[in-house]
Amino acid sequence: MPVVHVNDIELFYERTGDGPAMLLVHGNGEDHTIFDRLIPLLASRYTVYAVDSRGHGRSSAVDSFDYGGMADDMVALIEALGLERPRFYGFSDGGIIGLMIAIRHPDLLSSLIVSGANVDPSGIRWIWRLPIRIQYRLTGDPKLKLMLEQPHIPCSDLACITIPTTVTVGSRDVVSLSHTRMIARCIPSCRLLLFPGESHGSYVIHSDKLSALLLEPS
Repeated sequence: MPVVHVNDIELFYERTGDGPAMLLVHGNGEDHTIFDRLIPLLASRYTVYAVDSRGHGRSSAVDSFDYGGMADDMVALIEALGLERPRFYGFSDGGIIGLMIAIRHPDLLSSLIVSGANVDPSGIRWIWRLPIRIQYRLTGDPKLKLMLEQPHIPCSDLACITIPTTVTVGSRDVVSLSHTRMIARCIPSCRLLLFPGESHGSYVIHSDKLSALLLEPS
C-alpha cells in the first residue's frame, strides 16, 4: 500500500499516470476516491498523486484536526516523494490546505487551483453552518469542529501567494459567493470561475467537469 510516514502518521496516496506531478486533495469527511472520474483524464498528462489527508480514508486516524497541521502533512509528503514544484488542486478543506501551503511555502508549488474553499468559518453560509453546529453537538465529530472553528486566514496572508491561482465556486455552494470573491481579490492575479447551477461538490465529486481546467497549461 503506497504510504508515506510524515509527522508521526501515515498518509495514503494513489499514484497514476506519467508527467509533471499534480496533487489532488479532497474535502472534509471524504477521501481520494471522489476523484475517480477525474484521475484517468489527468493521468494522460500528469503523474497524479491523490492523497487521503490525516484522519480520512486509508491514512492514519487522529483525534483532532488543524488545517495548519494538515498543510504541514502535504508539504512533508511532497518532500518525502521528491516532487518538484507539483501542481496542486484542492477541494473544500483540500483547497484551504492548498492556500496555506502557497502562503507558507511560496516556491513549493507551480500553480494552485481551489474549489469551494473558505478562509474563515463565516464564509460558510449560515443556513449550512447551523446544521453543522447541530450535528457537532450530537456527535462530537472533530471534523465538524474543524469546520466550525477554522480556518482564519487574513487577506494580508493571501496577498503573499505568488503562484498562478484559480479559485472556483458553484452558484449554489455552501461557501458564499461574496466570500469567494474576497479570496480572489486578495490573491494577486487570481482568476475566479463561477460554475452556474452547481452546488459545493456537484462539479467535483465523482465528476470530470474540472478536467479541462486542470489540464490547462500552468
